[in-house]
Amino acid sequence: MQNDYEILLMLDPELPEERQNEIVARARQLVERGGTWVREESWGRRKLAYEIQKKTDGVYRLLEFDAEPETLDELSRILKITDGVMRHIAVRRVHSVHGPGRPGPESVETADREREYAAATVDSQQEEE
Repeated sequence: MQNDYEILLMLDPELPEERQNEIVARARQLVERGGTWVREESWGRRKLAYEIQKKTDGVYRLLEFDAEPETLDELSRILKITDGVMRHIAVRRVHSVHGPGRPGPESVETADREREYAAATVDSQQEEE
């Protein structure tokens, strides 16, 4: 049974774009042996929260595909040993009304609770003074 997956790749920012494309193409070839490639989205270069391999930036690529769990295992194994891949994470893809790879807006209920909490915190601090 095929599952919907997505992999977020963090690539070395010093890699030439053609090498980045080769890594994605290799991943696609592996997926298409027994699965279905959905799409690839480039998120571009982003600042990292902390240095990884003495680098402060990373180039992000989101890969979406449908495949067997064995295919995902093999793809993860290959990505771990591929030069230029700094990090990767594979997860089951969640279908959202907001589109793939995009978080939805904050719920009204959550926003209201946060405002109530903030107001209560300010009120309690004023009472202490």
